[in-house]
Amino acid sequence: MIALATLAIPVTLVSGAASAQTGAGTSAFELGVVTVTASRPDHGTLSEDQVASIVTRKEMQQFNRDNVGDALNLLSGVSLSSTDRRNEKLISVRGFDSRQVPLFIDGIPVYVPYDGNLDMNRFSTADLAAIQVAKGFSSVSYGPNAIGGAINLVSRKPRVGFEGDALVGFASGSERQVQANVGTNQGQWYLQAGASSLKSDSFPLSSDFKPTTREDGGARDNSYRKDDKLSLKLGLTPNTRDEYTLSYYRQDGEKGQPPSVDPAATTRYWRWPYWNKESLYFISRTALGSAEVLKFKLYKDSYDNETDSYTDKTYSTLKTSGSGSVATGRSIYNDRTSGGSAELESTRLSGHTLRFVTHYKSDEHREVDAKGSTNARYEDSLVSYAAEDDIEIRPALTLSLGLAQHQLRPQSLFNVSRSYAYALPGSKTANNAQAGLFYDYTAAARFYVTVAKKSRLPTLKDRYSQALGNYVENPNLQPEESVNYEVGYQGQPWAGARAEAAVFHSDVSDKIQSALLPGNSACTLPKSCQWQNIGKVRASGLELGLRSPLATWLELGGNYTLTELRNISDPATKLTNAPRQKITAHALLRPREKVEVLAFVEYNSSRWDSFTFAAVSGFATMNLKAVVRPSKNLSAEVGVNNAADRNYATADGFPSPGRMWFANARYEF
Repeated sequence: MIALATLAIPVTLVSGAASAQTGAGTSAFELGVVTVTASRPDHGTLSEDQVASIVTRKEMQQFNRDNVGDALNLLSGVSLSSTDRRNEKLISVRGFDSRQVPLFIDGIPVYVPYDGNLDMNRFSTADLAAIQVAKGFSSVSYGPNAIGGAINLVSRKPRVGFEGDALVGFASGSERQVQANVGTNQGQWYLQAGASSLKSDSFPLSSDFKPTTREDGGARDNSYRKDDKLSLKLGLTPNTRDEYTLSYYRQDGEKGQPPSVDPAATTRYWRWPYWNKESLYFISRTALGSAEVLKFKLYKDSYDNETDSYTDKTYSTLKTSGSGSVATGRSIYNDRTSGGSAELESTRLSGHTLRFVTHYKSDEHREVDAKGSTNARYEDSLVSYAAEDDIEIRPALTLSLGLAQHQLRPQSLFNVSRSYAYALPGSKTANNAQAGLFYDYTAAARFYVTVAKKSRLPTLKDRYSQALGNYVENPNLQPEESVNYEVGYQGQPWAGARAEAAVFHSDVSDKIQSALLPGNSACTLPKSCQWQNIGKVRASGLELGLRSPLATWLELGGNYTLTELRNISDPATKLTNAPRQKITAHALLRPREKVEVLAFVEYNSSRWDSFTFAAVSGFATMNLKAVVRPSKNLSAEVGVNNAADRNYATADGFPSPGRMWFANARYEF
């Protein structure tokens, strides 16, 4: 098996464009799918959009991707990283980080208002039908800040009278998880409900890890986690063209922050007693005659979390220093976001699909002390106006054009511990434009070329955070902008195969990144760093992918990504958290009926760390698993991640898990 998986690397290139089917027993929530061109998917499927890659529910299950970060890592152009200080799983898409490729659920923005980031570990895939990833060129329907693309989590929608599934699983580190989803579709209404829970006491370090004074090996210190999620969706479908849905999500999390294993590094002993998110969404589609459709999205999100800082690794005494919430050792954030969008789509003009979209979003960040008093409060509003036209030049040739203007309007600025030397900053405006040409050479081969001028407005954290005194505020940060170019192909070179290829290039100006201030070597001293517009950056590269059955008992697939990042303005300032090369490959064998064996290999080259600016070595890992299906509805599997027990890291001083065994049982009906 190991030899076969290794052979798959040079033979195949990528896990490829995802199948349109989302997986057995479920379908995609069509109102949650964001498309650029006028083509529409069949009911219960996801079209392979010209500019979006898709991870289906079937693939999430097949490769055991239980959280969104791990699921995204199946795609070309996407790499995973972790933050040094917050124990968060972040992603990079063609060199753009999580703030520049925002996260959406059914087209609704869900990134944290304060910093634009989200911990991808906190988002379970248990209740998802698919994940869309637009890279570089993305629909104006997403609204502001999609400078490098967009990630859209598509929820599930029942398709029959009664359906569901359940899973029970166990893994190394005393990890245990349960999932359950049920749904009913009664024609004029439907209901979907899901619940999941994952708990882990720790994760094991590799046997190759060399103990230090900070970490003795074995079970990783302070690496526990707990994540619970509840999702509910009620939909009304009075006819074939109208649909109205109300969705509720509740996520409760708890986690520890493993300290750096480097004895020379500044050590933080942190824990999060809660990391909670609660959301209420309304999405509708109303036909206005035969040529127009009106869509609304309304949402309200709350994000509450607490970080407790301790004096040492016993985690018994809170660290008290500074002022405000820092003086108690407890950092408590209460963030709120609310807003909505309206979209009018018209096909009245022959050969045109016109869309007019407007967005409004209000973001509030509050820092409170242990008594509930507000220590700091920052508030912004975002307003966006956009138009998009898909023009059918001829049946096989489509031109997509888009224009948008995004406005950031600061609303309030308050901090009890200091008086500001500046007034409330003024509004900032960013104008975007894009064009894409898509040519279906045959029914099984599509070529495209796109160019998109995109932007990202600075977050509240970018402008106002002092990061426990290590950063200097920069309220007058300007939007960063990028012009993204891409030439690509998606198709079916032979029966059963899926292939993709893309060449991309991005010219980024006024890029916002953490920068060392003169006289400093790392962001560990008071006022040593600042978020700045560091200047011009270029990102270019290549993506290749292929997935194909070679026989009834064998399938091979893989992907290759090359990403070249260059800081044109200041070559000495490193561009961080993205490897130059990434390769994945898999081999799926069916040695006998009802039995599958899967091998998955991943390689990442070295990268620069975003906090210490040190080089992080490249690595290769292998995952193996076997699945038995004693009946159509029941499956059992056992497997191992990082089978070779490699010692590797994606952040300086923070080793990743060693060998991890797991076992799952799943029932679908």
